[in-house]
Amino acid sequence: MVLVVALGVLAAFLFATAGFLQQRAARAVVAEDPHAARVPGLSTLMRRLVRSRTWLRGWLTNLAGFLTQAAALQVGSVASVQPLMSTQLLFAVPLEAAGRQRRPHARDLGYAMLVCAGLAVLFSVEGAAPLSGDPERSRVLLATASAAALVALLAVASTRCSIRVAATLVAVAAGICFAMSAVFMKLTTDDLLHRGVPATAVDWPGYLLALSTLTGLLLEQAAFAGGPLPWAIAAMSVTNPVASYAVGILAFRVAVPSDPGSLAGIAIAGALVAWGVSGLAHSPLAQAFYAADDAAEQDAPGTETVSGCPDTGRPADDRR
Repeated sequence: MVLVVALGVLAAFLFATAGFLQQRAARAVVAEDPHAARVPGLSTLMRRLVRSRTWLRGWLTNLAGFLTQAAALQVGSVASVQPLMSTQLLFAVPLEAAGRQRRPHARDLGYAMLVCAGLAVLFSVEGAAPLSGDPERSRVLLATASAAALVALLAVASTRCSIRVAATLVAVAAGICFAMSAVFMKLTTDDLLHRGVPATAVDWPGYLLALSTLTGLLLEQAAFAGGPLPWAIAAMSVTNPVASYAVGILAFRVAVPSDPGSLAGIAIAGALVAWGVSGLAHSPLAQAFYAADDAAEQDAPGTETVSGCPDTGRPADDRR
């Protein structure tokens, strides 16, 4: 158990550090081209990021995190490793503060701990991350279509909202993609174990795994570019298990919890997560993050607000 905890916490630290490095690289691009923080500017953002040494270091750190997490899963169970992954939020707060040359506020750390505690309680509820059982492939496809529509809706909505809201919407969309990647990973692994490589190569789960993972990674970069690191990590960390649970009910014949203990656990987890996320949304770090952006947006020539939403990269007359 000591080894599992050590590997799990190390993996969480590596993931948080990777996000910090990737966000620094993304923010450097946004400083030169503010529209790169938006979903329509993803192509510009990625073209610049792949040439950034900071971003590449972040990618390598992320890979090290995956390998460390895999080692933890070999030693312990998913139930023991998954809650440890939420501790990356505890590392994200001081990393964000260090990036802004500020000391982390005790209140921010407290709100991050509330989110981590809520996720730990959620994962402790039986069936909270339900990808066990025999999936119905037709229902998996239905869940995939529903998830794709929701991701597209969030991406479109993010282009019409303020950058603060947009960053959260994109992070939620990334979390949905990563949850679907777990579904396709399970199906692909089952294919490899029971049908072999040739059958797996011509089956659809492997290709959807690549597509969902790539989409999630792209949206994750947009979330890093548009919002504080703790916000992005919190939104993805909360969305992933919730989306996994919905897919489990829809496609894996998972029973909805009905006993008082499970319902109480889910309610407590929801309350802790909501309290923590609400606190992080109004934290001094978040306010400091957007202070410079708001000033730059107000000073930018030819930009104005239409119906409460910021400039979308088009002249004001065109937007009318």
